[in-house]
Amino acid sequence: MSARPADSLNIAIAQLNPTVGDIAGNSDRVRRARDQAAAQGADLVIFPEMFISGYPPEDLVLKPAFQAACRGAIENLARETKTGPALLVGTPWKDGDKLHNAVALLEGGRISALRFKVDLPNYGVFDEKRVFAAGPMPGPVNFRGVRLGVPICEDIWGEDVVECLAETGAEILVIPNGSPYWRDKDDVRLNTLVARVTEHNLPAIYVNQVGGQDELVFDGGSFALHADRSLAFQLAAFEEAVVLTRWQRQGATWRCEDKAPKVEQLEPDRNDYAACVLGLRDYVTKNGFPGVVLGLSGGIDSALCAAIAVDALGAERVRCIMLPYRFTSQTSLDDAAACAKALGVGYEVLPIAQAVEGLEGALAPLFKGKQRDVTEENLQARARGTILMAVSNKFNLMVVTTGNKSEMSVGYATLYGDMNGGYNPIKDIYKTEVFRLSRLRNRWKPNGALGPSGVVIPENIIVRPPTAELRENQKDEDSLPPYEVLDAILERLVEREEPVSVIVEAGYELATVTRVERLLHLAEYKRRQAAPGVKVTLKNFGRDRRYPITNRFRDPGTPLPAPDISLITGQPVKTEAFDF
Repeated sequence: MSARPADSLNIAIAQLNPTVGDIAGNSDRVRRARDQAAAQGADLVIFPEMFISGYPPEDLVLKPAFQAACRGAIENLARETKTGPALLVGTPWKDGDKLHNAVALLEGGRISALRFKVDLPNYGVFDEKRVFAAGPMPGPVNFRGVRLGVPICEDIWGEDVVECLAETGAEILVIPNGSPYWRDKDDVRLNTLVARVTEHNLPAIYVNQVGGQDELVFDGGSFALHADRSLAFQLAAFEEAVVLTRWQRQGATWRCEDKAPKVEQLEPDRNDYAACVLGLRDYVTKNGFPGVVLGLSGGIDSALCAAIAVDALGAERVRCIMLPYRFTSQTSLDDAAACAKALGVGYEVLPIAQAVEGLEGALAPLFKGKQRDVTEENLQARARGTILMAVSNKFNLMVVTTGNKSEMSVGYATLYGDMNGGYNPIKDIYKTEVFRLSRLRNRWKPNGALGPSGVVIPENIIVRPPTAELRENQKDEDSLPPYEVLDAILERLVEREEPVSVIVEAGYELATVTRVERLLHLAEYKRRQAAPGVKVTLKNFGRDRRYPITNRFRDPGTPLPAPDISLITGQPVKTEAFDF
């Protein structure tokens, strides 16, 4: 097959959803994408970072058998490129005694080039230095006379790798990514790529993975910039796609044809909701569950989770159960039934009085003379949790747990009760955001969502004051600050790690802030036992924020003292010279 002239390239972008550990399945996805791209006239198909293994593989990638299987898959795919388009595929790669996060160029029936990731991220959700060795500074790969620079994901977040590629003759940057979603991440990516393009006057193609992997959701949103920083193409977020782009040499640079797609990106709340849907869908489906079950209480958290579950899986794979006790109001019964009807899910009512009273009867001799308190309230939650787990066991349905981030932060949840479950789609969504997303879902749903259009969360659920209904006339604000105040304080404590004194200076009461901070620390042991859930914010519980359970430190709430540099340098230093 004669090579195309070096002044044009047809590059297919394979924004696809791999599964960690499914090497055969991921390889088949490569083959199907290659066939699709070949029919479109592609010269080269670009896949995301670590596509063959799935990303992130964590310690699975340390298994020699897994490494060998990934290498074997790459070698098999290479043999299949004797005709048709070439492939640029991410994979783990053992080079001597070093394991690398690599990308392989497969063309002409062989592995024509390998490049290794240089800058291994080791912050937040990333832990790559644990399993990979950093590669050497790369030069470009030569593809049909065109020098392609192939920095891998984090390699573009600093200047050095791209600078090296530019100095060694790269003409186009082609960047495979496994970049997980968090709120406003698309703006951060765009600004980062603009900086690299501006520094070296090179066009850049950013190819990102899509799909859910445990807590992480990858949003795709692949795009490219010309050397003048204009948008070359933009693919949709949260959707798989194999899209052909046509590039032409124009003088000293390359440009993409004007017909390339430029899909408008979603606004933040829609992104968050779409991430929750995709995260739950992939967790359930990739782990082989036929469906899910959840307790539908008549409250807003469970209603939103039910809507997310139906959008993710379809109503036929979602089973909702109302578990009333004597404190459950008729309003809650009516609202839960209305929500189930609007969503079209299977719905049953199982009263829990017999279970709760049986537990109280068993404990009566031990509790004799003790006042009723949170213990009895928790028995209600634990009876519900046990019933849901029994339904899970009997029907092989995964329990969806429905606690929001506000509750997870301050421990307003019951271990082995409402915290029971396999996955939580709103674990990283604050209560005020739950209300906002519920209103959003009633007027919009994501592309590919399987639920009905229109109002699926009754208005009465949205406007009612939140309550756990574990005692007479209970309201959440009996135990917590108003959610508008609580969530604002939590966002500052969790996402920003602000000192108490700074939060107080922003206008919040010292007593409220110190109480919330205390509850945040005390609830760490609960969060260690909580189900995984979709990461949406900059800093989620679990992968991002790892605090010790045993921890006596408490912020004193007074302005932080300036450090005494003289204790380190031996020289007196004026503290006003430092901006803290």
